[in-house]
Amino acid sequence: MKVNRIRQNVLPVLAAFIWGTAFVAQSVGADYVEPFTFNAARSAIAFLFLLALCLVRRKMQKGIVESATKSWKDLAVGGICCGVALTVASNLQQKGLETTTSGKAGFITALYIVIVPIISIFLKKKAPRTIWLSVILAVAGLYCLCITEEFTITSGDFYILLCAFCFSAHILVIDYFTQKVDGVELSCVQFLVVTVLSCVGMLATETPTLEALRMCVLPLLYVGIFSSGVAYTLQILAQKDSNPTVVSLLLSLESVFATLAGAVLLHDRMSGKEYLGCVLMLIAVILAQLPEKKPKAAVKQN
Repeated sequence: MKVNRIRQNVLPVLAAFIWGTAFVAQSVGADYVEPFTFNAARSAIAFLFLLALCLVRRKMQKGIVESATKSWKDLAVGGICCGVALTVASNLQQKGLETTTSGKAGFITALYIVIVPIISIFLKKKAPRTIWLSVILAVAGLYCLCITEEFTITSGDFYILLCAFCFSAHILVIDYFTQKVDGVELSCVQFLVVTVLSCVGMLATETPTLEALRMCVLPLLYVGIFSSGVAYTLQILAQKDSNPTVVSLLLSLESVFATLAGAVLLHDRMSGKEYLGCVLMLIAVILAQLPEKKPKAAVKQN
């Protein structure tokens, strides 16, 4: 039980740390290649990395422990659903960034921490009151961290909002299928789907060149292996038997790590407002980890 608790809390924080520190690599890559090309390349790298990992795991587990995947049909359907959601979300985000600031994009994207518990209500997965308070504090913290200018609505903001809904769907789809299939195998199939769909978009709308890909090979390797292959797999493993609202809250720490990474690596100066945002986010995360109070009747019965 304690091991599961550690997995459900540490793994999404590690994923958020990787995503937050990967913004520099993504920005460099965007200077050389277009969105579909970038997503296709990073996803192909992630797929090959995870495929090798799956083969090694199966060889090591042969004769000891069988794969957690009981049905190849579930793995295929789950991988397709996760892959479609991730493809649409990633490319909507990239499209929105063409006409909106990265700060606003980060804030609006992270609104999945509100969307996930709202959708979960309709799926009969209620969140305790402390989680809702954590969500409110996290939104306030994200606003302090991300919004540095007047908040005006642009067409790009609409794309980013759609992207937030897609990331919410991605989290909830993972929550459903991670109970049925192996997390690493699900992540592997997911990135195969993202690679195929992004390649279709790339060939239909963009003109990729090998020279452009060669110029950003290091950012692509970092983002492909760590941000995609490792971090998204950590997310899937963390969501097994856990509350998707709590996991989404922990994943939103990406904004905190991105801001801190900019201050440490790029020597960006943090304002008092940004420090306040970090504090609010940390309070929200700590509050979300507090044990839920049981009703008095249930306590007496125990």
